[in-house]
Amino acid sequence: MALSAKMLLRQGQSLVMTPQLLQAIKLLQYSSVELAAFVEEELERNPLLERAEEGPDPTPTGIDAPPAPAVDEASAALLSGPGEGDWATSEFATSSQGLEESLGSEVENAFDGDRDLSPAAEQNKLEAMGLSDSAWSGVGGGEASGEASNIEAYVAGQSTLADHLGEQLALATSDPVERMIGTAVIDAIDEAGYLREGAEEIADRLGASLERVEKVIALVQTFEPAGIGARDLAECLALQLREQDRFDPAMQAMVANLPLVARRDFAALRKICGVDDEDLKDMMAEIRRLDPKPGRAFGGGTIQPVAPDVIVRAARDGSWLIELNSDALPRVLVNQTYAVTVSRNGGEEDKSYLSQCLQTANWLTKSLEQRARTILKVSTEIVRRQDAFLAKGVEHLRPLNLKNIADAVGLHESTVSRVTSNKYMATPRGLFELKYFFTASIAAHGGGDAHSAEAVRFKIKQMIDAEACDAILSDDAIVERLKAQNIDIARRTVAKYRESLRIPSSVERRREKQNPAAL
Repeated sequence: MALSAKMLLRQGQSLVMTPQLLQAIKLLQYSSVELAAFVEEELERNPLLERAEEGPDPTPTGIDAPPAPAVDEASAALLSGPGEGDWATSEFATSSQGLEESLGSEVENAFDGDRDLSPAAEQNKLEAMGLSDSAWSGVGGGEASGEASNIEAYVAGQSTLADHLGEQLALATSDPVERMIGTAVIDAIDEAGYLREGAEEIADRLGASLERVEKVIALVQTFEPAGIGARDLAECLALQLREQDRFDPAMQAMVANLPLVARRDFAALRKICGVDDEDLKDMMAEIRRLDPKPGRAFGGGTIQPVAPDVIVRAARDGSWLIELNSDALPRVLVNQTYAVTVSRNGGEEDKSYLSQCLQTANWLTKSLEQRARTILKVSTEIVRRQDAFLAKGVEHLRPLNLKNIADAVGLHESTVSRVTSNKYMATPRGLFELKYFFTASIAAHGGGDAHSAEAVRFKIKQMIDAEACDAILSDDAIVERLKAQNIDIARRTVAKYRESLRIPSSVERRREKQNPAAL
């Protein structure tokens, strides 16, 4: 069969991801912090976007209300503000002309009846009103200052671990070679305070002798906080014990056998350290008081507090009120008046630029509204299905997956996954990530409703917390007790859940509870 090239015209359909659609998907999975940063960038980039002032809080919706109307009402109350779409008629507009008119009327009313005041009397009256040049510039809002006062400019800068160690290095030695080696050593210390580069590597990189590098490392290890510059956990604890003058031979033996401490093998520790139960108890207490990560007081940047995206409150009739957190959702408006003015008086290039900015601004406001509606819709369905958890606790958490929510609200599973990522819900039970409510299903032993994996994990923890010193529960015993509660679970699953809760094995728990040193 001969091969030949042909031109064929074929009609078909394909899914095209436009830039706007891709950005809308990213916008949906943004956390509140990421969303605020994105909107800030758009406000700086787009001249048609304006920040809306505080408006009314979103109207809460009950879980018994029809999903679509409840979502529309809450989202409209959240995202729409007075004068949306026409900035000139909005009550939130604070143009310079309006400000001057309001100030002018206040000054005029203040001087009404005192038209013949002297300049000194006028100045005194202005100062009493807070409108004098000195008072106006003092708050950074007048012509004298040029811009608003920035409170963050008066906040002291946060010292990093490297800065803290560098200051001590400058006082500890005046040798320029040792300072250079010390700077390299400090740069190799991570946020936890451990030296993550070997002395040989530092010596080869700097062309210095190994002995001199080891000397500088020993010097850095004397800096504050105690334990800094260690290469492993044992050395970190040893440095802190030396600082407290408690690194005697018995403590040296314990630090050298940290795996036995982790396994709570107190009999072996007593034999190796040559101490009795009382001394071993004191030594264990000293080890617990040490800091395994001495650099964490300086490491990392500013920790952002988690702000809930959805707030759930109990109503008087026993239902749940669900509302979006207005503080976690930015509010923006489109300045239509400015766009119309430029379109009438500007050139073709200005019109083209403003047209693109207007399209982007309209898309952003619609995307924010759609994002809020979707979050509220998914959260409402989650609360409806997990109402027993909110009312009675973790034991009543029901099995739930993405498909259950997607089918109920008419969305795709991937959309529900994006909505629940990095989103938090404030409930009477505490603050939870939306992903927390999705748990695996564990079948019932004798038939009936399945159990949530999180609820089973909670039951395992309750059993272990309630066990007596002379009746430690093994994993097999826990399996039998769970089967008595109509929960069909394997022993390896119990072991996996126990390890996820950081609960030691039955052997280690028996050693800990039966030995006085562990108390």
